[in-house]
Amino acid sequence: MSKKIAIIGSGISGLSAACHLAKAGFDVTVYEKNNYAGGRIDKLEDSGFTFDMGPSWYWMPEVFDKFYADFGYKTSDFYDLLKLNPGFEIVYNNNNTIPVWSDLNKIYDEFEAIEKGSAQQLKAYLKKAEKIYSIAMSDMVYKPFVSWTDFIDSKALNINLLSSLLYSVSHEVRKRFKHPYLRQLLEFPVIFLGSTAEKIPALYHLMNYAAFVQGTWYPQGGMYKVTEAFETIAKNLGVTFKFNAPVEKIVIENNKATGITVNGVIEKADCILSAADYAFTELHLLDEKYRNYDLNYWNKKTFAPSSLLFYLGINKKINKLKHHTLFFDADFDSHIDKVYKTHEWPNNPLFYLSATSKTDTSVAPENCENLVILVPLSTEIEDNESAVNAIYNNIIKRLESYTGEAIGEHVIFKKQVAKKHFKDTYNAFKGNAYGLANTLMQTATLKPKMVNKKVNNLFYTGQLTVPGPGVPPSIISGEIAAKLINNQN
Repeated sequence: MSKKIAIIGSGISGLSAACHLAKAGFDVTVYEKNNYAGGRIDKLEDSGFTFDMGPSWYWMPEVFDKFYADFGYKTSDFYDLLKLNPGFEIVYNNNNTIPVWSDLNKIYDEFEAIEKGSAQQLKAYLKKAEKIYSIAMSDMVYKPFVSWTDFIDSKALNINLLSSLLYSVSHEVRKRFKHPYLRQLLEFPVIFLGSTAEKIPALYHLMNYAAFVQGTWYPQGGMYKVTEAFETIAKNLGVTFKFNAPVEKIVIENNKATGITVNGVIEKADCILSAADYAFTELHLLDEKYRNYDLNYWNKKTFAPSSLLFYLGINKKINKLKHHTLFFDADFDSHIDKVYKTHEWPNNPLFYLSATSKTDTSVAPENCENLVILVPLSTEIEDNESAVNAIYNNIIKRLESYTGEAIGEHVIFKKQVAKKHFKDTYNAFKGNAYGLANTLMQTATLKPKMVNKKVNNLFYTGQLTVPGPGVPPSIISGEIAAKLINNQN
């Protein structure tokens, strides 16, 4: 008889693990507190509009391609993938913009027009980033890092990768580029990694390699197509899904995980994998003596920001907006300080805007736009309706100024979510939106371990463990967890 695996949570790491474990011959059941699969890769449908509620950037397409190929599929079996041009655009003060084109030569031209000599510097920078990306993606990110031996045995000991852990993203960027626009463009991805560019290891230059060289992609129909694809593969492999099934307790007998309690009923299992929030799993589903980490440990960790999001349906087209736009037309350092240092509500925030209706006619009624606006916020502040309204009005005013069009009066659908949404919907510790910050002391072996040290057959996967936050890393995390379970069983 096949061993029974119970997976807590159907986020993308849980779905990835479920597929790999089912393929290996296990009897897999996924328990999900919500009534749908996908975790943060969720969608909102209302008034004819469809919004990606969570992740909206499709980077590192080879990770998705590999996952589908592992089960005999191609990406095109599930959705049409379009390379965006520009991949994204950044708006600076006085409405100056830098588009990040799909043609790398055009990006070099954009840099050179802003700062003489910067095109050659960008070429050198990306060459170095490519080496880091190649080594990391071929070996490092697929290690479980349950001990330092994983690091010693890894190609990560390559001098290029090892040295990238010893200095910061900011150090490399500011050594090569002087203009603040170029610095902000190259440092922006780490804002969502949970700290300032001065504290994130240069290893994460690999994100700029993905953005500039590989490009930014979009699955027609929205990111939820990824969830649907993973769920379809899982079901085809025989995985059972139980929705509206919040796990209340992990059952431990003789230091072995033997099942879970769901709606007051014990569901037996030979092995438990938690793809739920790691901190929530430990603090709420396990008795204290069985935890890897206590509350004090989690409180000392550096978490990525929470987010304030507005989902807006607009009853007209807005010509100047792109599919992805980052608005850095406000004081960059002031907002970053409020997120990471002073923990205050920003009064003139940086923000990200997604308008997938620019690419996809299926996500909005004819001659309409669907806008998603995201503002990074400190996890140390509480939701405040007055502050939210002030930010909304500020952003609408700036959008109208940038586009030269009326927008506020054309909003026919509006929904907003903030910290409470992440806590209630995903059990996210402190309402974080992106997991643990990728600081040096929270990278690789220094991340929370995937194996419970006190309980046999209890494992963890997802963005609070290796390799880290983001959709591609979560896909990989599920595969790593499945291998650990398969090797032990």
